[in-house]
Amino acid sequence: MSQKKVTRTEDYSKWYNDLVYKADLAEHSDVRGCMVIKPYGYAIWENMKDALDRRFKETGHSNAYFPLFIPKSYLSKEASHVDGFAKECAVVTHYRLKNAEDGSGVVVDPEAKLEEELIVRPTSETIIWNSYKNWIQSYRDLPILINQWANVVRWEMRTRLFLRTAEFLWQEGHTAHASKEEAIKEAETMLDVYAEFAENYMAMPVIKGRKTASERFAGAEDTLCIEAMMQDGKALQAGTSHFLGQNFAKAFDVKFADKDGKLEYVWATSWGVSTRLMGALIMTHSDDEGLVVPPKLAPLQVVAVPIYRSDEEKASIVAKFEEWSVLLRAKGISFKIDDDDNRRPGWKFAEYEVKGVPVRLALGPRDMANNVVEVARRDTKEKTLVSMEGIDTFIENLLHDIQASLFNKALAHREANTRTVETYEEFKVEIENGGFILAHWDGTPETESKVKEETQATIRCIALDQVKEEGKCMVTGNPSSGRVIFAKSY
Repeated sequence: MSQKKVTRTEDYSKWYNDLVYKADLAEHSDVRGCMVIKPYGYAIWENMKDALDRRFKETGHSNAYFPLFIPKSYLSKEASHVDGFAKECAVVTHYRLKNAEDGSGVVVDPEAKLEEELIVRPTSETIIWNSYKNWIQSYRDLPILINQWANVVRWEMRTRLFLRTAEFLWQEGHTAHASKEEAIKEAETMLDVYAEFAENYMAMPVIKGRKTASERFAGAEDTLCIEAMMQDGKALQAGTSHFLGQNFAKAFDVKFADKDGKLEYVWATSWGVSTRLMGALIMTHSDDEGLVVPPKLAPLQVVAVPIYRSDEEKASIVAKFEEWSVLLRAKGISFKIDDDDNRRPGWKFAEYEVKGVPVRLALGPRDMANNVVEVARRDTKEKTLVSMEGIDTFIENLLHDIQASLFNKALAHREANTRTVETYEEFKVEIENGGFILAHWDGTPETESKVKEETQATIRCIALDQVKEEGKCMVTGNPSSGRVIFAKSY
């Protein structure tokens, strides 16, 4: 007996987990808190990675790779950094196993203890800045614009596929600059790159903002972010870009000689996005039938299913699809003909719907006779009979329309679920309905902490395009210079 399908309104969390499995994106592994990203899920991640990597290189960055293991002494050099990550660190203490004397299995060899314990990379600022110390002597060595594609480990106690796992994939940029102004500009530029990617590729509208002091990255002087609203009204931090000041340069004694020969500490940034973007994509667009993938990120953009009763009918229909295949691939559109005899058309339709393939074509003998083909779009589930003449151009335009439509739908959802409040009592009611709440805040960590403790809502960001608006803090009544964005989040 098949299990009842859970809808988003019935149980959003279960709907999400079920979709990840049904769309063949990922699954839990036997390693606590870690996931297996399956080929289809990894193909979407690769498309994300490729699009971002192109943009990184266009803005002057190069890829490199640094060690997975970080000496514990490195992490302790920057005080706020270690405070921020200490509870999430996985530590390697020994380097060898041996058979237990009682034959019960393998045990750690106590004689194989490391001289210095190693941290499994939670982030790479410390190991990278130890290298930068050897790379930088003069202003001629700057700027250094490095990105790393890697995996990291943060020992999460409560995990969720893609959104929060003990090990995840990401990219982390680490740059070194001769001036504060140049470093700040770099952090802002990379935030713009993330926002452009989120909106133009993921079709996910985001708000660019600044984190409060208590929400900054550990070791940063300023953290910029992009925040997105999911279908259930919760916020998701989709990317961050940090101005690190000279904190890591001072911790690792990284100085450069300026044009006058004077030694100065280097200025730094770091920035990153992770496979959490997969969770964002799922929760921004998908529906009760399955995944919905924006065409720009879809591993398969168009699938063609022949409808036939005889080998002769199949051959003529597949031949027509193969003609279109050449035309579509010439336009850079990924195309698949599913002529598998072992699966019925209805089964194929259901599979590609769950996987979120943007466009599906169905063609039978009657359609061939009438010179038309059935075109179904995944986002709206609309089916249309379209003339075969100029079908490649029609599909190309349709993919553009689907991409834009997904963004506009998500933007309309965000705007409909963004509300303004004046009082704390009003806020407590509204925050339970989800969405972004715009409210005045007095700028103190005490008020921020009180709201978080009492409502589980946090200040997601102070929008960079925030309009100055004198008012009173909704909690304390103290003066406020503008509204901030509160929400519950993932």
